[in-house]
Amino acid sequence: MSLTEATERWLDAHHADLVGWRRHFHAHPELGRQEFGTTQFVASRLADAGLNPKVLPGGTGLTCDIGPEHGARIALRADMDALPMADRTGKPFASVVPNVAHACGHDAHTAMLLGAALALTSVPELPVGVRLIFQAAEELMPGGAIDAIAAGALTGVSRIFALHCDPRLPVGKVAVRAGPITSAADQLEVTLNSPGGHTSRPHLTGDLVYGIGTLITGVPGVLSRRIDPRNSTVMVWGAVNAGVAANAIPQTGTLAGTIRTASRDAWEMLEAIVREAVSSLLAPLGLEHSLQYRRGVPPVVNEEISTRILTHAIEAIGPDVLADTRQSGGGEDFSWYLEEVPGAMGRLGVWSGRGPQLDLHQPTFDIDERALAVGVRVLVNLVGQAARF
Repeated sequence: MSLTEATERWLDAHHADLVGWRRHFHAHPELGRQEFGTTQFVASRLADAGLNPKVLPGGTGLTCDIGPEHGARIALRADMDALPMADRTGKPFASVVPNVAHACGHDAHTAMLLGAALALTSVPELPVGVRLIFQAAEELMPGGAIDAIAAGALTGVSRIFALHCDPRLPVGKVAVRAGPITSAADQLEVTLNSPGGHTSRPHLTGDLVYGIGTLITGVPGVLSRRIDPRNSTVMVWGAVNAGVAANAIPQTGTLAGTIRTASRDAWEMLEAIVREAVSSLLAPLGLEHSLQYRRGVPPVVNEEISTRILTHAIEAIGPDVLADTRQSGGGEDFSWYLEEVPGAMGRLGVWSGRGPQLDLHQPTFDIDERALAVGVRVLVNLVGQAARF
């Protein structure tokens, strides 16, 4: 039985299960490193199929091998965690967990990889070995990819692949590009301290709010002059807090924001430039400060041969499935796997074609569930295409 035949037979018999799994995950979301229920749900179904899933240290996330024990082995990865926000989809399977929601499609990722795994078990002999990686904590920094790698998830793996829901693409389309497909993403928080004082006498103290304003405009300005603009480096403040009275200079204030860049080389330089800029901008103002800089993830850079494999896996579904895509400003910790082995990530269309294209991380985000079968087909096709390279 060919991989294609096995997939179609499995989908004919189990499409309702595939949708049901996704809805179960959606209704019972779990935050990063708390995915105990999701992990056990997946592990039990893999074990029922005669496989040997191995839960990762900490009890969340798992790996499972299928196919030949010797020779080439590829990895297929799905992330499982949800986001700390309310579910406002209004669907019958909306989250039953207060202020936790699958607003990024990880419920679909998990269901598709589970479906692909069970479809693969019906094939008598796979052309390459496959390692399933159900990963925890993608939304956290540092993310669960680092935990999985440390636990040996990539040992013996030659390439790794993944799909991510894309609400900008209509269902039935899957997009990929060679080279960077996501951006690096870091976080920073600056805390300023001043003796405080009366707003009528700013010269007798450190004008903390003025200092905050200086950083709000100054740090992005410095970055725009120190980093090559072709690298698409963007610094945006998301939270600013200081003071309660109009006539009092506060003693403390904070700013928090993100810095994203399309260039890995620029990512390596960012922290040093930011620290220098903050210190220099505040130096004349008599303010003390502390800066917490949290390096996030490097860009996901799709390797050329792996991109070709993924492209062929998409094209094998049909002539009009493959779509083009651009590099996004979002971050994805799949990039850590690509620091170790070559691989590629594709974007799975989940927009129904009607109504607004809701963005990821919106509380109303949902998918067109017809995309689930498309994702299963791509993941299974990867196994056959990888054997040719």
